[in-house]
Amino acid sequence: MEGAAYAKVTLLDAPSALDRPFDYRIPERFSGQVSRGSLVFVPFSSANKKRMGLVTEVTDACESERVKDILDVHFRVTLSEEQLAVCDFLKEYTLCTTGDAVRALTPPLSALKSATQEKSIVYARRTALEFSPRGEKQKALYAALGDAFTPVSELFAATGTGNAQLKALKAAGAVEVHLEDFYRNPYADLKVEDGKKNVLSPHQTKAFDTLCALYESGEAKCALLYGVTGSGKTRVMKSMIDRVVGSGKGVIVLVPEISLTPQTVGLFCSFYGERVAVLHSSLSAGERYDAYRRIAEGQVDLVIGTRSAVFAPLKNLGMIIIDEEQEHTYKSDMSPKYHARDVAAFRLGRCGGLLLLASATPSVESYYKAKSGVYTLVELTERYGNARLPEVYIDDLRKNALGGNLSPFGNLLSEKLTETLSGGDQAILFLNRRGYNAFLTCRDCGEAVLCPHCSVSLTRHKHGRVDHLLCHYCGYRSQIPQTCPSCKGSHLAFMGYGTQKVEEEFGEKFRGKLMRMDADTTTKKSAYDTMLTEFRAHKADVLLGTQMVAKGHDFPDVTLVGVLNADSTLYMDDFRAGERTFSMLTQVIGRAGRAEKKGVAIIQTMNPKHEVIRLAAAQDYKAFYERDIRIRKAFTFPPFCDIAVLSIVSHSEIDCEKCALEIFEMLKKKTTGEYKNVPIISFGPFEATVYKIDERYRMRIVLKCRRSKKLLQLLGEVLEHFNTPKYKHVTCGVDINPTGI
Repeated sequence: MEGAAYAKVTLLDAPSALDRPFDYRIPERFSGQVSRGSLVFVPFSSANKKRMGLVTEVTDACESERVKDILDVHFRVTLSEEQLAVCDFLKEYTLCTTGDAVRALTPPLSALKSATQEKSIVYARRTALEFSPRGEKQKALYAALGDAFTPVSELFAATGTGNAQLKALKAAGAVEVHLEDFYRNPYADLKVEDGKKNVLSPHQTKAFDTLCALYESGEAKCALLYGVTGSGKTRVMKSMIDRVVGSGKGVIVLVPEISLTPQTVGLFCSFYGERVAVLHSSLSAGERYDAYRRIAEGQVDLVIGTRSAVFAPLKNLGMIIIDEEQEHTYKSDMSPKYHARDVAAFRLGRCGGLLLLASATPSVESYYKAKSGVYTLVELTERYGNARLPEVYIDDLRKNALGGNLSPFGNLLSEKLTETLSGGDQAILFLNRRGYNAFLTCRDCGEAVLCPHCSVSLTRHKHGRVDHLLCHYCGYRSQIPQTCPSCKGSHLAFMGYGTQKVEEEFGEKFRGKLMRMDADTTTKKSAYDTMLTEFRAHKADVLLGTQMVAKGHDFPDVTLVGVLNADSTLYMDDFRAGERTFSMLTQVIGRAGRAEKKGVAIIQTMNPKHEVIRLAAAQDYKAFYERDIRIRKAFTFPPFCDIAVLSIVSHSEIDCEKCALEIFEMLKKKTTGEYKNVPIISFGPFEATVYKIDERYRMRIVLKCRRSKKLLQLLGEVLEHFNTPKYKHVTCGVDINPTGI
């Protein structure tokens, strides 16, 4: 068929089996308005259900005889050629669908129709014409008008008038009305200090010069800025942002936690004002859409946000900074299962920009690449100014228990905390477990009380007089049982402690105000911002929290850090357990003594002689790296290989196990046949660490491999075979280099 315009449209909600373009006719009313990258609404299937899709090509001819018309065009969002290239990269690199890729790049499309409608502020002023208004309300409004534009909302409020009077005056030519776009920005009223001088030390100047040379080469480069906690990495990053923005290009700064956003935004807004945009998941749909618009329209030089901000549509990108680059939050655990570092490298590779990774405890993989020359290693070995590394004590919890102290506060921590509070300084307490008690167990049979929908124990939570058990995976709640569900015994006991119990015991033992920051206290919008601002203003003496308090924060009056249980991540069933424990301890220790005051850190542990804990106490990253890289090389773990995890999920335990075995056999057959040149070592199938979540059983197959086009082709064929109606009761997915196995 010729003589009309046609579009190839890929549906955004299609399963992988239908993830391909379909032909549609472009009606005359949309002539010239549909192009490659447009989002459109089309009828699909025999029921002609309205579906959203992405236009991948516009043509003048179509081979199909029966072609349906496009129903509507989504005018608010159109993907650029660079965004389309990123979509293709995500599809190839993570084996996701087109819809998953598009949703990662855009604001929430489902909410754009209502929550994200563009808004305007209406201004009005009196014209030079002589005019005699009619009626008292017209007179009042006309009298209130001046020669300068004034928001009509203020005029209405002051005079008791409304749109009827304004329209009448406008129709008579007595007033001039002006519309100005209004962008919803929760950080617009953020109180920031005046821009401070960013004075670099000699060590920082040397690092800055090295990074400048990389940026000015005009080629895609990656650098790892490694520096001890408090060494002033942010100052070097700030100088680099000045350099890049000064050259007319934009910068993206990624932070690992939403809780770090207000501090980072406050810092950079003091320098760049309204040329800063913020993107993270806690923003409303309207706020995210308006930030997206400002960025796409070129009103922004600097974008700050969490993982998804790596997709910000800056048109002249020069640099992406990933702060605390070792954090697992930069890896998405939902499709598309991308790592922000990989997306950043792809985008900067296209435009010849600089990727700057920064951390006091880099990931072993990144530091290995830096040592190998793949990245440029830039080091800061001294704390900035007069700040010194804190004095660290390792406290043996076993000795406290033998002495009769079973409290979360060991003897040494209690002593130091009392000294800190009496001296008017502040403290941070870190415990990576929320709730009141860790679990409820039966002393007769030894079984813990489990969630009926998940294969995990229930955690005790207390909210005032409400005392209940909660599943942290599916949200199931129940009352505390009087007898054991397994053996009906009556000897039940709570074990372990969480942040709620620590908060309660602090109130009983110490004088001072404690603020708790965890997933239970930060459910409201802007809760992070409010709590951190109040703590910085000394409205609390102690900040207790999970990992959201452990990194990136700079509180000048914090002189004591207490780690209540350093063993919580040390014995996880993962080859990264040691790395995560070292990083977490080093980061939280580094929150103490960041100004001129001397800092102290106390690590409470049941295993005080463990090498990881001792190296973290010494803040000796290089020694830890040498230890860990030897182990990884000996057992062939990343960076000496990639790891792909095939996941099989089903409501039926039998179907889940059966499908997992079939996938394993298919892999075995293919790797001994057409893919025999693809090096793979396979393990499994076996149960996932948490076997059942929300009534869904989960199996795993783990592959040690090397990411390549052939490997991705192999995994793609496996997914295509098992994501079909024949296996409709089973969901199969793949994650390459996941944060956990």
